[in-house]
Amino acid sequence: MKIWIIILAILPVVGFIRWIYIKDKYEKEPPLKLLKYFILGIIVSILAIFIEGFLIKLDMFNGMLSNLYVAFFVAGFTEEGLKAVMLIPILLREKDFNEKLDGIIYSVFLSLGVATIENILYLMREKCETSFELGLSRGLISIPAHIMFAITMGYYISKYKFEENDDIKNKYIVKSVLIPILLHGIFDFILMIATRWAIIIFIVYVIFLWKINLDKLDKFTLYSKIRYYKKKYKDKKGRKIK
Repeated sequence: MKIWIIILAILPVVGFIRWIYIKDKYEKEPPLKLLKYFILGIIVSILAIFIEGFLIKLDMFNGMLSNLYVAFFVAGFTEEGLKAVMLIPILLREKDFNEKLDGIIYSVFLSLGVATIENILYLMREKCETSFELGLSRGLISIPAHIMFAITMGYYISKYKFEENDDIKNKYIVKSVLIPILLHGIFDFILMIATRWAIIIFIVYVIFLWKINLDKLDKFTLYSKIRYYKKKYKDKKGRKIK
């Protein structure tokens, strides 16, 4: 039965890997490089397990304050902070990081590595009779949320890399860490409020996450398309079309 639970945990990740890989249609990243970032995500997830376990023990709060601590500090700060610490210095030295879309692609692959381990652990702890329902809900909500946080992080890392103004660059690198932490914290915090009105707010929030981040992805996909055709087509004098 355990093998079926692992398959159930991995299946949605495979689907989202295919989805983001197809999105990078004009200048695809090397599969081995993408695998490297996926493995880095697995490492991040393992580190997060130990750090979050330690931080949970330090929770001295009750009620709403405890929820805020767990959502924003234990989960949001730890997971997104570790992703940023692992991703940013490696990605900025990456020779294949040569267009804006690449920052999102690599960030998403790292995040899917995190989501894979997290999903397996959640489902392994679940009772067999309810594991399918949990796997379905995580495949529709939790894993896509990881992707949305990753798009935000990758978007601002790309803005940082390709921005020439140093003052503006610094703002982008701060946003690449801070905004995913806040988005993640809000996501977890709303889930912890077990009330009817919180469910409505959560649905609205998830739609908001998808909207703003798919817009970011589409924006950089368009840049990638324009860049591709500028390189591909030249006028009669051999100059690139502008």
